[in-house]
Amino acid sequence: MTLTSPAPSALDVPAPETEAPRTFLPTRDDDAPRPAPRRAVGRPNADELFARVGAWIAALGLTWLITQRFLPLSGLTWFLIVGLVAGIAMTALLSSISATFVEVRDRIAGIVVTAGALLVVAALISAVVFVFLRGWRPLTHLNFITDDMSGVEPKAPFTKGGVLHAIIGSGIQLGIGLAVALPLGVGTAVFMTEVGGRFARVVRTVVEAMTALPSIVAGLFIYTTVILTLGVPRSGLAAGLALGVMMLPIIARAADVVLRVVPGNLREASLALGASRWRTTWNVVLPTARPGLATAVILGVARGVGETSPVLLTSGAAGFVQANPFDGAMNSLPLFIYTQVRSGEPASIGRAFGAAVVLMTLVLALFVLARLVARPRRYRNRPSLVRRLRALVPDRTDGAAS
Repeated sequence: MTLTSPAPSALDVPAPETEAPRTFLPTRDDDAPRPAPRRAVGRPNADELFARVGAWIAALGLTWLITQRFLPLSGLTWFLIVGLVAGIAMTALLSSISATFVEVRDRIAGIVVTAGALLVVAALISAVVFVFLRGWRPLTHLNFITDDMSGVEPKAPFTKGGVLHAIIGSGIQLGIGLAVALPLGVGTAVFMTEVGGRFARVVRTVVEAMTALPSIVAGLFIYTTVILTLGVPRSGLAAGLALGVMMLPIIARAADVVLRVVPGNLREASLALGASRWRTTWNVVLPTARPGLATAVILGVARGVGETSPVLLTSGAAGFVQANPFDGAMNSLPLFIYTQVRSGEPASIGRAFGAAVVLMTLVLALFVLARLVARPRRYRNRPSLVRRLRALVPDRTDGAAS
């Protein structure tokens, strides 16, 4: 007979030993020193601030000694030049004490880039302010915009004459130049980017070479081929063609760069859906690059709107309004400024500066117009800011009626 032991009951099982807790609550020690604050990423510490600020303070003192005591370099220009050189030298000297060579080079490069940006902004602002200060007097008279210079002497006051004929001439010539350069420039960019091949390399080389083409060469080209060979008189048409030659390489080069930025996935998706190469370019690539193409057009207009030598050779100067680009001489704003400054009379020079103000305003208006045309449709259909603000304000009539 087999003897079996009874099954152990729950009362006979020994209870498990209690384990020590694994979580410890931190205790605060009032006698411990406070932790040092962590420095934010990119924020300079005390040594870096001392090296930067102290370097420029020392540079200002050294610049004053050099320009005012040691060398005869008086004037604000020399003070700024010597101050920049002294600031770079002192920054490199103080930074090398506590920083590595890479950090020293980084700080010097930052100073050079910042100084270059400030120089460009200062040159732009000074030019605009100087032109406005010299040309605001003619703009106070309405006849300066509504009249032309027919029968007006160079010594005549600002109450006589205006730049209406030059404004109309510049608009017509720019329109002709854009009608020639815009389709050819964008088409050239599409050929270089979308078609490619050996011949595309040749075209790209020619376009890059024409980008640095002197303006007088473009004027001579139109003068010899259109005026002398074809017998076309000096008119707004010839001037517009000369401006088109100047704007063509700028628009083609800028449009080529913009079309290269368009992602290749968009082209592959369109081709995978069965679209042809032409429809892909027309419906996918060009709409995607439309803001960049507008910038290319702005660059072309900025190059052509201020050219004087091609217009001087191909259009001639006229003191009256000429709206027909095929008949006779046609004046423009750059040519008007050139002829008025050459006279030497103070009134004529004032009109020249006033025309320069009108020219800058025209370029700004064309820039804003091009940006509005190039806006995406979602921004074009968006309600205006005034409507959106009115939607946030509750209607008072509804509240009064309730």
